[in-house]
Amino acid sequence: MSSNFYLEGTPDEVKNAKVSCYRVAYQTIQLTEIMKGLHLVTMSTPNGKKVQIMLEELKAAYGTECNERPSVMKYTHTLINISTNEQKKDWFLKLNPNGRIPILIDNTKTPPFPVMETSAELLYLLKEFDNKDLFGFKDELERNECLQWLFFWHGSGAPYQGQTNYFSKVMKGKSPEALERFKNETLRVFGVLEIRLSGKYTGEPRDYLAGNGKGKYSVADIGTWPWLSAWEFSGAFTKEDMNAFPHLLKWIDRIAERPAVQSGISEKWQNK
Repeated sequence: MSSNFYLEGTPDEVKNAKVSCYRVAYQTIQLTEIMKGLHLVTMSTPNGKKVQIMLEELKAAYGTECNERPSVMKYTHTLINISTNEQKKDWFLKLNPNGRIPILIDNTKTPPFPVMETSAELLYLLKEFDNKDLFGFKDELERNECLQWLFFWHGSGAPYQGQTNYFSKVMKGKSPEALERFKNETLRVFGVLEIRLSGKYTGEPRDYLAGNGKGKYSVADIGTWPWLSAWEFSGAFTKEDMNAFPHLLKWIDRIAERPAVQSGISEKWQNK
């Protein structure tokens, strides 16, 4: 079925992706190669980093030993260069008609199941592979709170910061009014996150965006951090601008200290 799923022009490393895992037998570790697993087509942009980090977090949390169901730690990835419009080719559009990275393909399904949109990808990984809810919540109210903040950034933060990057880097000096508008809206959204983390209206500062008390590290943070950590990229925001958000800056540093986060943005994800 999977051979009919991919178009003829699909890169071999995508349609013939192989994964490997380790099985412990008689106190020895055996490498077992299997055919089916997760495959991520990505570029290490803020959106790409969201799913890269989630995969690395799950890998760190659940290990690499084989089990009955092929698990998330057994994944492969393909790097593409979006500046060449590889993501607009037919093979990619069949997987994601919107032509945007990243695209997550679950080859453990028959036929393979592609997932587009980063928030949907994070939630798919959460449901399918995080059976202990390490990066989500069992409590329904906490779970809903997590969704609120995940979707807040996806719909209200990333679009503004993305446009700030565009008008600052690509259209530099050609539309100062547009740049000013998107910069101000991005700063407004940063302010919303600062209110949340500072506990301004609750009296209790938070470490993470969702969860009771000080919160718990979750997909809400994973889906937001790659953009916030890149605030310097556009050149539009000054340190003076960012000093207005001390709790947000501490949150950026706190997330960055996680080893799996560093693995998710490491050299292996960089185009050569």
